[in-house]
Amino acid sequence: MIRHTRNGMNKTADTSRQKPIGRRKGPWAQTEIERIKRLYGIRTDGVIARQLNRSVESVRRMAKRVFSGDARIGPWSAKEVQALKNYLGAASMETVSMILRRTPAEIQRKVKELEGLVKSREWTPEDFQDLKRLYGTRFNSDLVLILGRPEAEIVSKATTLCLSKDKAFQRRSGATGAVKMPRWSPETVKNLKALYPEADNLEIAKTLGRSVKSVVSKAHDLGLKKSPKRLEEMGRENVRIRYDRQAEAQG
Repeated sequence: MIRHTRNGMNKTADTSRQKPIGRRKGPWAQTEIERIKRLYGIRTDGVIARQLNRSVESVRRMAKRVFSGDARIGPWSAKEVQALKNYLGAASMETVSMILRRTPAEIQRKVKELEGLVKSREWTPEDFQDLKRLYGTRFNSDLVLILGRPEAEIVSKATTLCLSKDKAFQRRSGATGAVKMPRWSPETVKNLKALYPEADNLEIAKTLGRSVKSVVSKAHDLGLKKSPKRLEEMGRENVRIRYDRQAEAQG
């Protein structure tokens, strides 16, 4: 497209600013399908649609195709139970039923079984990881079933780990128990910059008197990064936890 400027010179118009980019249509790439498998039921349909630049209707149609298949009956595998826990408090019963290919009645029975398994026991590294990952976006009542522990123990451990409910989750759900963090002072920011590259986020949170999420969020705003050595240590920790979880599921 050519336009005439006031001084008579011809310039190519910036059409990218004039026309909004439309939603993606047509065949789905394998990477898109993998994202549906990983995120559907955990993130809202709207969020997934925005990430993939697809319409919500398109995302829902693909999800039905991805999770289609014969209905599952009979005993639940350890992998299925873990998947159910992953969706508790995040997805509707209809969505969980579609993903697991189990009837709502079967899912309700399994949830009842999980209620009967709640008890006090030692915390494992995997439990810590799940609590850190889920605490901000799940009701405590769901965490009781997911972690199989009394609510008092979960809240106590969350306090020890400087965890807090996400602000967005609290707005959506009306969840209580919010802890309002004080403003970041210049001195606290200075300490964060000094500690962040090498220290564990939990230790930083305890030192600064803030939640882990607050520490991570502020570090992101400031463009802070972990040192290569610390990233290597974190990688080894995550690999070990994944290995232990896979071994538990298979055993």
